[in-house]
This record gives sequence, structure tokens and C-alpha cells, in this order.
Amino acid sequence: MRHLKSGKKLNRTASHRKATLQSLASNLIEHKRIKTTTAKAKALRPYVEKLVTKAVHALDNEQNGKLDAGQNIDIHTRRIVARELKRKDILQELFDSIAPVVAGRTGGYTRIVKLGTRRGDSAEVALIELVDWSGDQDSSFAKTKTNKSKSTTTESTSVADSVKEKASEVADKVEAKVEEAKETVEEVAEKAEDKAEEVAEAVEEKVEEVKEKAEEVVEEAKEKAEEVTEDAKDAAEDVADKVKGDDEDDKEDSKS
Repeated sequence: MRHLKSGKKLNRTASHRKATLQSLASNLIEHKRIKTTTAKAKALRPYVEKLVTKAVHALDNEQNGKLDAGQNIDIHTRRIVARELKRKDILQELFDSIAPVVAGRTGGYTRIVKLGTRRGDSAEVALIELVDWSGDQDSSFAKTKTNKSKSTTTESTSVADSVKEKASEVADKVEAKVEEAKETVEEVAEKAEDKAEEVAEAVEEKVEEVKEKAEEVVEEAKEKAEEVTEDAKDAAEDVADKVKGDDEDDKEDSKS
């Protein structure tokens, strides 16, 4: 019996479950809303809300001068949260962007919206999101954001504009490079065609020369063959004459 055991196991070991919650929390803080199974969303909600509460308490300590002399940032709380959030950019997003916006809330920083079941394994899927980044549902509270959050949004918009400008410049450069590459490819293709024509002409010339040489060789062979046949005929005639002469001598000897 699991008496006094809070939380769900999620069919994972303790280390695997901890890593899963850390990854889901980082993604939620980065993207402000994520889509996952309902069981994971319910397990993630108290985990991430505790981290947000620590960030809000750190902000209150920084603004009300509750820190030690010479300190402007609650380093202790940041280090505690850094044990769960390994990425520095996510940690900075939580303390510098999210905490000032939700500082007026006493809890309930997230919302779970069920989306039904997904195809394949029919698992229940839900959308977990930060309440203050969900749109018009919390517009009344969004109006009470601090000046720091406004400055961060203006900075983010300016950064986004600069990123867009750089992206357009990069796109123009890429297009220019692509055009240059096309031109070079066309030039290379033309040169290859010229070389191919030259090679074909050279091959044709060589073939003609070989044909001429072959014809000359054939003619010479024919002439030599005719000479050999004539010599053979002469030799055969000589042999025949000698044979006849010998026969006649034998006849005369027999008569005598």
C-alpha cells in the first residue's frame, strides 16, 4: 500500500521521473505552453508552480531589501532553483521575465486544458500553459504587469526586429550566392560541352586515321599474298617440268 506517498510514478524510476519533470518544466518556462499527456501535465503542475513561487519570493526579497548587505540578487534561491533547471537561459527567463508578471498572484500560475485522446495509443492529451500567457482569458490581470515586464517586452520586440532584419540580410546573401552558383554551373556546363565536342572531333580524326592505316595494311597484305601465289605457281611448274624430264629419261633408258 502506498500510504502517504504523493505524486505519480509515471511508469518511471525516480531518476527518470525527475529528469522528465525537469525537461517538461524547462520547456514550459521557455515556450509558456506545452502539449503532453494528462498524467504528465498533472504531475508537472505542482512541480513547476513551486519553482515559480520560489522565483516570486526571490523577487520580493530583492525589491523590499530583505537581502544581506551588498547583495542585489537573491543568489541562494537562484541556486536552489538551478538544481532543478539546468539551463541558464531558462533560469534567467523564470526570475527576470516570469516572476515580475505573476508577482501579484498567490498561486495558480498554470492551467491544464484537456484535448481528448491521441491516435495510436489513445492516451489522454492535455495542454498545460502559464495563465498570464494564455491570451484574452486573463487580460484584466495582464494590465497590472510591472514596468520591468514592459521593458522586457519592448526589448524582446526590438531584438525580434533586429533578428528579422539580419534574417532578411542573410536571405538576400543566400539568394546572391545561389545565383552565382547557377552562373558558375552554367559556365561549367558550357565548357564541358565544348570539351566534349573537341574530344568527339579528335576521336573521329583518330578513327579515320586508323581506318586509312588499316586499308593500307590490307592492300599490302593482298599484294604480298599475290606475290606468294605467283612464286608458288612458278615453283610448282618447275617441279612439274623436272618430273616430266625424269620420266622421259627413264623411258629412253628402258628402250635402250
